[in-house]
Amino acid sequence: MSKVVAPKNIAASLTELWSPRVVAELDDSYVKVAKVQGNLAWHSHDDEDELFYVLKGSLRIEMEAETIDLAEGQFYVVPRGVRHNPVAERECLIMLIERKSTRHTGDKLTDKTRSIEDQLRKV
Repeated sequence: MSKVVAPKNIAASLTELWSPRVVAELDDSYVKVAKVQGNLAWHSHDDEDELFYVLKGSLRIEMEAETIDLAEGQFYVVPRGVRHNPVAERECLIMLIERKSTRHTGDKLTDKTRSIEDQLRKV
């Protein structure tokens, strides 16, 4: 059964940066929220697109061919295979929609990488 979710409130309650939490499932995808600041890591997802939606603040998505600046209420889909690095100059709340197979930092393993088990932890 579905439940009402307030993604902005959940993201605001998080204490760890760059540690997404799953808040819903949609077919073969997860809906996640995160609190972010600074940069994550240059990485790519060979087989999955990744949607970034800004709940509060602003987010820059650096890519090799272009840079996208997102304001509150905007989203962007990073196409599969595109190397990208999300950056937030100030604290930013985001929502992500990704396939369940999407690894947090794709092809790159860093100290910020979170397993799906970490992302499925209760908020």
